[in-house]
Parts: sequence; structure tokens; C-alpha cells
Amino acid sequence: MSKNTPKAIRGTQDIFGADAEAFAYVVETFERVRKLYRFRRVEMPVFEKTEVFSRAIGETTDVVSKEMYSFEDRGGDSLTLRPEFTAGIARAFLTNGWQQHAPLKAATHGPLFRYERPQKGRYRQFHQIDAEIIGAAEPQADVELLAMADQLLKELGIEGVTLHLNTLGDADSRDQWRAALIDYFKKVEGGLSEDSQERLEKNPLRILDSKDRRDQQFLADAPKIDDFLTDEATAFFEAVTSGLDAAGVKWKRAESLVRGLDYYRHTAFEFIPDEGSAAAEALGAQSTVLGGGRYDGLMESLGGAPTPAVGWAAGIERLAMLVGQRAEQPLLDVIVAVENDEAIGSALKSVSAMRHAGLSVDLIASGSPKKRFDKASKVNARALLSIDIRDGETQANVRSADATGLTSQIDALLKNLL
Repeated sequence: MSKNTPKAIRGTQDIFGADAEAFAYVVETFERVRKLYRFRRVEMPVFEKTEVFSRAIGETTDVVSKEMYSFEDRGGDSLTLRPEFTAGIARAFLTNGWQQHAPLKAATHGPLFRYERPQKGRYRQFHQIDAEIIGAAEPQADVELLAMADQLLKELGIEGVTLHLNTLGDADSRDQWRAALIDYFKKVEGGLSEDSQERLEKNPLRILDSKDRRDQQFLADAPKIDDFLTDEATAFFEAVTSGLDAAGVKWKRAESLVRGLDYYRHTAFEFIPDEGSAAAEALGAQSTVLGGGRYDGLMESLGGAPTPAVGWAAGIERLAMLVGQRAEQPLLDVIVAVENDEAIGSALKSVSAMRHAGLSVDLIASGSPKKRFDKASKVNARALLSIDIRDGETQANVRSADATGLTSQIDALLKNLL
């Protein structure tokens, strides 16, 4: 490579070969599962007005304050490459009149962008699958989303992953819990990390999932959400857990699992690899496979009417790492050897007919005509079709050890062509 050849931007990746097949397998499986659950496909812009994300995600979050790719366009508007899907989908729900479809079950996938330190399974341009239910206040919506996520992981063949589940309560529960946390952490403020001291007034719930040892010493005695749950919030969480049990989704309570933004309500969840599992070894410290929660207050932050909603997202790169390498190409159905150049036209007709019939076909029509058959015979394919023209007549011969009737299928396709 020349010194003048441009290099890829740090935190981006070129995906090829078996890695690309694993990536595609994740997307194809997601598309198949979302259709089973009747989630409608949506496509979202890659960039939005910056305020969509600053209002939805929160000015005080690291995503907005440190990680967004924002720029001013030629018209003077501040735009941002999307760092997540939910905010854009919420904006579209409000601006496109999608309320008429509520409860709307929507799903999408594609690239997202965050300026952060690249590490294993985490990039500055990364890709996610995303599923949302907007306009459904019932706990059954949470159960359906979680059942869908659980089935997706199972169909991908990912084992050793458990659903970690918590409740953040309703608005009243959360407000009382938040006030109690501020009172508690203020008493030990001097011992907290700098980040947690900054979060104390704005996002005290974020302290509960801090990985800093200075904070962790205070977490065991911190107020618990269960002490502040209203009867309604308790009933909601019980409906979610009993629904998961009925659906056969295994889960465990995770009291430290929180969401810092005020519009999150009730269910918060993450699918996390079990300690010592192959999934944990593959992902390292970045342990969350899929996560989400209920965000009943988000629409109001974007100027909409109060609208209940719940959703989740998962990184395609991480899922692909857990899926493992896939065969770059499935077994080829037919390899075609064109034994002289005069037969190329006939070969192309044959190849087109077979592909339109749903067979995968490759063609060897270059190089020495005498060596084409030998090259074709070394290709791992279910059938070898040789095409030649002798004395003005086209000769086509099929060789196959396949017992599924492939030879007869090929003969029938070529009968009226050659």
C-alpha cells in the first residue's frame, strides 16, 4: 500500500468475508423474527436536527455533551448524525401522524455514530437493530418486546445470556426514590467520584450503576426502589414478571440496573452474559448484549402529548461476535464449465435460467478452454454442467452426486434453451 493511500477513519471498519456473513446473519435473523411478531419496518434519516437528540437524550448525558457528531450545514442549521434510533423514531411518530397506527410496533436497523474511544465490539460508526412499541401502556407490551428479544438470541444460537430486570416505578415512585437518593448521597458526597458528585443533583440514579470503587462502597446501603413503589407500580412489575414466566423467558432481578433520564418509567432491562460463559469471554468487559426500557415521558420532551412507549436495541457487531464466523458462501448448486468460446452465449442463457429458478450458479468461461472443465471439477458444488459446441451442435452434460433430483431439474430447465 502506498503511503499516499488514504486510511480508514479511526473507529470505523471494513467488514468482509466470514465476518460480513455473520453480520448479515444477525440482520436476516432479526428481520425474520420481527415479522413473526408483526413489527413494521421503518427507515429513519441518518441525521436529524441536533435538538432532537439533545432534548430526547438529555443535555447532561455523555452522549450529548461529548459523543455526538454535530455540524452546521450550509443553511446554518445544527445537524447531528444519529447516535441512537429511539429519538428519531419518536420525532417521526409526532411529525408524520403515526399516532393513527398506535399502538405502533416498529423495527429498524442501520448505522449509528458516537465519538468515543474505540474498543472491542464498539466503534465510532456502529450498527444496531432496534424494536419499539409506541402507544401501549400495558405491561403486556413489555413482555412482548422481551419475548421477542429472547427468541432472537435463541434463534441466533447465542447461549449463556440472562435477562436482568428492574423496575424504576411510575412517576410518583421515581420522584420519591430520587429525593431519597439525593439525601443519602449528599451525606457522603466528599467520598464520591468526581463524576458522581456532578451527577448528584441532575442524575442521582446514574450513581447506582457507577463502576468507580469510590462510589461502589456506598451502593449497598443506598435507598432501594422497592421501598417507594406505589401499588400501581408494584402491580405493573408483577404483571411483567408473571408474563415473562408464562412466556418461558428466564430472568433475574437486578436492583442496580437504572436509567438516569427522568422520562424512563417502570421496566428497565439488559441481556447480560453469564459469568464464565463463552459469551462473556467473547465480549470482555463490554457485557451488555441487548438493552432497553420503558420511556413513557419521552414524547413530551419533544413537544408531543404524553405517550407510553417501550423499546430495546442491540449492537449488530456484538451479536455477530457471539454468533461466530459463518461460512462465507453456502454450498454452490451448479458450477458451469464453458469448454469453448463459441458456447459462451448458450452458457449465459443457461446460467440465467437456473438463477431465475432459484439455483446458485457460477461460471468458468475464461482462461484456456482445455483447462476450464478441470477447474470446474475442483469447485465444491452440487452439480457440474459442462457446455460445448461440436459440429455446430450444443452439448450440455450434467454431473451430480446429489440425490435430491438436481440433475433432472437442470435437464428440464435446459431442454428448451439449448
